[in-house]
Amino acid sequence: MTSDPHLIFADVSLDIKCGAFQSALDKLNGMERWLPESYIFHLLSARAARGLKRYEAAVEHLGHCCRIAPSNQVAWRELIEVKTLEAQAPEPEHKPVIDALAAEFEQLSIALAGFSPPRATECADPTPLAEQKQPFPDDASISVPTESLANLFIDQGAYKKAIRVYTSLIQLNPSKADHYRERIDHVLEKL
Repeated sequence: MTSDPHLIFADVSLDIKCGAFQSALDKLNGMERWLPESYIFHLLSARAARGLKRYEAAVEHLGHCCRIAPSNQVAWRELIEVKTLEAQAPEPEHKPVIDALAAEFEQLSIALAGFSPPRATECADPTPLAEQKQPFPDDASISVPTESLANLFIDQGAYKKAIRVYTSLIQLNPSKADHYRERIDHVLEKL
């Protein structure tokens, strides 16, 4: 037998087409360690397993195909077909009964055992109300001055802050400088 995977895949495809499913699996045996992410390998393995009515193995290989190439509809279609065949197949008498829910809980508990929540960078305590109500100084820098903010300061009686906002607005928007100067004059009358 040749070592070129493409020739092996071609030979396996012919075996599957002729119904020689065990021969196809024998030829694929041992290739998975060299081609674990090969879509073609898993697809051919699934088809051979399906031919031998080994539906669980076929589902596993088709699952690999769907993870490797999620947009390829061939594997998805075949996975649905195999799942349907698997559901319709009579249960073998010697098949061990596995509680799927218990197995899923076991996997979940293993995953959670290694989980550690991220450390919080802030404390959960809110800022005390007394600290929230402390005004910032009149000469503090205002990063985003707006006319609405200036009006809010006027309503609160923080006239120096309002004048500071209007002064910043004159520099940011010189076309409305006259309007802002009028507003500054209006605020100065209240002082």
